[in-house]
Amino acid sequence: MKHSDFPCLAQSTAQRPSRSLQALACSATALALLAVAGCAQVQSTPAGTPFADVVAKFGQPTESCKNADGSTAVLWTQQPFGETAFGTTVGTNGTIGNFEQRLTDSSFERLRLGTWTPEQVLCTFGPPIKIERAGIAEKNEVVWSYRYMQASTWFSLMYVYLGPEGKQVTHFNPGPDPLHTVGGDGRR
Repeated sequence: MKHSDFPCLAQSTAQRPSRSLQALACSATALALLAVAGCAQVQSTPAGTPFADVVAKFGQPTESCKNADGSTAVLWTQQPFGETAFGTTVGTNGTIGNFEQRLTDSSFERLRLGTWTPEQVLCTFGPPIKIERAGIAEKNEVVWSYRYMQASTWFSLMYVYLGPEGKQVTHFNPGPDPLHTVGGDGRR
């Protein structure tokens, strides 16, 4: 890029407004460009769009899992540092359904229904930011951590416990995200 690409910088000194007005105009131009660039988000893609078009615009999904009915569950996530994961279904006709933000309190509540395997958790919420073990003796379990916004307000981690063998969800609970706490790993 060169100065002539930005009219606010290409003016002669005789035509230029004051430096503060020039800076304000350039800042406004830059913000407008960022706003326009930020509008293209996968979750704003309308249902019925061909999956190939979505991939061409946003790249391959983070996760892709075949469903029993022949459709495919797909998910684009911002993990490990973002708090969103948007999922949809690709029908057998090759078009997408509506997008849904998966890293929410209400979405994690699904884990209370039925038996959840690690594969189902992965297909629904995407890859965790961390897999570790927690607990003592027989309560030592495999734990998957997901960064998300608890109550759409607080930077948090959702801890999904998968039992001692890591084979099915036993429980889950949120906690503060150390990346965003004073004195935590984030050092904010």
